[in-house]
Amino acid sequence: MRRHEEAGREGCRMRGRSGKEWPRKIRLRDVSLYVDAVGHGEPLVVMHGGPSGDLWTMAAFRRCADRHTLVFYDHRCNGRSVGVPVSSMTWDNLTADADALRNHLGFERWAVLGHSFGGHVALEHALRYPERVSRLVLLDTGADSRWARENAPRVVAGRGFGPAKVELVRRWFHGEFTPREYLPIFWRISDAYVHGSGVRFLARVLAEGGWRSRVRPEALIFAGQELLAGWSVLDRLAEISVPTLVMAGRQDFVFPPECQQELADRIPGARLVIVDDAGHNPHDEKPDQVLRELRKFLGPGGGTT
Repeated sequence: MRRHEEAGREGCRMRGRSGKEWPRKIRLRDVSLYVDAVGHGEPLVVMHGGPSGDLWTMAAFRRCADRHTLVFYDHRCNGRSVGVPVSSMTWDNLTADADALRNHLGFERWAVLGHSFGGHVALEHALRYPERVSRLVLLDTGADSRWARENAPRVVAGRGFGPAKVELVRRWFHGEFTPREYLPIFWRISDAYVHGSGVRFLARVLAEGGWRSRVRPEALIFAGQELLAGWSVLDRLAEISVPTLVMAGRQDFVFPPECQQELADRIPGARLVIVDDAGHNPHDEKPDQVLRELRKFLGPGGGTT
């Protein structure tokens, strides 16, 4: 681990990791990625969900900067990353972007944390670049698109939401809406994402930096219609050999506990943590518990089984 820490410090020092220079855009391959880097120690890249979100939705993890060099970035066609058409948002490009960023920052390997759609990217990245990943954290995600596209509407219906909201959830995950409909639909289904007080949740997100977020509806539309249609890596999960933490909110309607059990059962030695009284964003709903589990896993000996 000391070698990774030293490599991380050296990589970022060579590129001037001063607070005045971050966040900034970095030109890599064919895209300009919006990147933020904070902290010191063993590197951890944090992949945001969506798609259509950005790095500011993962601001709760900035508290780990005392122990890790944290790398946040917007996936291509998301947030403030620019320069390419949305049709370029393929698994090949999404994972190659991440590896190019790792190389640019001078890290030999890094731990990877992915939330929701970012967890899909994290899984693809770990499968395509296994020698570059030291540990893997999968937060409220799955290895098969059927969970969001087929199962989520059923879960919402089972929880007593009406047919109109169930249909909006189905449209949301199939990309069947226009950019102008994005925010109205999101606000109408947002109560399904959160367990308990949506007002308290929103206040915490905004305080952590969520007010800086820039949404890109086209990314979610494209993913629902093209990228995620039929996507699955279930049959490849046994290839993952790095220590893996699978964590999610118990009330998550997109990737419920049975989905998390599926991940943990198929990834050799994976550790499973279910966060009570939390929905799809436990890092915002129960940040203390999520960060405690993350620190435990990433600490010395934390990835052993």
